[in-house]
Amino acid sequence: MFTGIIEEMGLVSGVIRSQTAARMTVQAKAVMEEIAVGASIAINGTCVTALDLSPTTFSFDISPETARLTNIGHLNVGDRVNLERPMRLSDRLSGHMVSGHIEGMGRIYKKKTEENALIISIEIPSHLLKYCIAKGSIALDGVSMTINGLDKKGITISVIPHTAMMTTLGYKGVGGILNLESDLIGRYVERLMESGEVSSPYISERG
Repeated sequence: MFTGIIEEMGLVSGVIRSQTAARMTVQAKAVMEEIAVGASIAINGTCVTALDLSPTTFSFDISPETARLTNIGHLNVGDRVNLERPMRLSDRLSGHMVSGHIEGMGRIYKKKTEENALIISIEIPSHLLKYCIAKGSIALDGVSMTINGLDKKGITISVIPHTAMMTTLGYKGVGGILNLESDLIGRYVERLMESGEVSSPYISERG
């Protein structure tokens, strides 16, 4: 489980591709502390398994499923990536609950500056847009963000200077592809409602 608070940006330093999968190497610093082979780490919000550790790099395998559903499969040497280690049970939850399981990809279609903020409009697939609410949370490339506004096409977010500098959100332009993870709570509520098994322990059989 992650929080969506990015610890640092890493740099892709190696890519070995097969037909539908890949192995990548990322150069990093802060996240290299307290991780071991087999540990989970979020790359642009995608939970992967750390392999082949060195003091400044780690590698990870990309399955065909991950390559299809995320922007990880499109990364090349020199690309920046958002990095976050899993949360500790004792940590403050500064962002929101992020599983690292990407549901799809969105596309930046507008980006402008308003005073000290970047205002970014993102096209969201309809099957994910239904989970978006004004002032709700969404993970974009693993970054926990508040939805400022939404319409039939997608959402708008406001990015402060610190977030723009420390994550890929400040560097991707119009046409940039973002990994999306909607709010877990909304998805669980929908599933419970569909199952018809929602009931209250406070309602007696008599009603």
